[in-house]
Amino acid sequence: MLDTLIWDWNGTLMDDVDLCCRLLNEMLTRHGYPPVGGIDAYKDIFGFPIEAYYVRAGFDFSRHPYKELAHEYMDLYVPASFACPMTPGARDVLAALRERGVRQVVLSASSTDTLRRQADHYGVTEYFDELLGLDNVYAASKTQRGKRWMETSGVDTSRAAMVGDSVHDHETAGALGVRSVLYSGGHQPRATLAATGARVIDDLRELLTL
Repeated sequence: MLDTLIWDWNGTLMDDVDLCCRLLNEMLTRHGYPPVGGIDAYKDIFGFPIEAYYVRAGFDFSRHPYKELAHEYMDLYVPASFACPMTPGARDVLAALRERGVRQVVLSASSTDTLRRQADHYGVTEYFDELLGLDNVYAASKTQRGKRWMETSGVDTSRAAMVGDSVHDHETAGALGVRSVLYSGGHQPRATLAATGARVIDDLRELLTL
């Protein structure tokens, strides 16, 4: 039996894939680069670290430094993100797991402030014991943040899992010593997720029967 679930946020509980694709194309066009195209093309290049993903998208950091692009992106993303829907079934799953007594934590590469504002906006903050974000807008690895929490949480790693939508979530789960479950409706293609060897689900409600 699992008693702790560590959730990714963006692309897993909050469906912001369309928004992220649109903003990437807008920024590329604004700075004189060709857009990447549609959702499938976006998913094919997305990944962590975000800095490397920006390079794959076509940005030249000698012309447009990554730190400037990161701030520009967040200035566009944060206000627009509140119009994104939650992933289908997410609220029901969170409520059902809370009812079962499962401890739920969000571990995100978003800044803590943005993460808290979004969770409050969707009315789901009450389902989580912790909201673990970063202290900047650069979306670096969340692994170290997760490790610090694990050191003081008392989690039994054999009874914990991480649910995310990226290879980085699988890698983070491994670094934390917990199993991973990957959701195919987020920022990376199903085939990319399946190649990790992790369990891949197409609907968050599948978690209730695992």
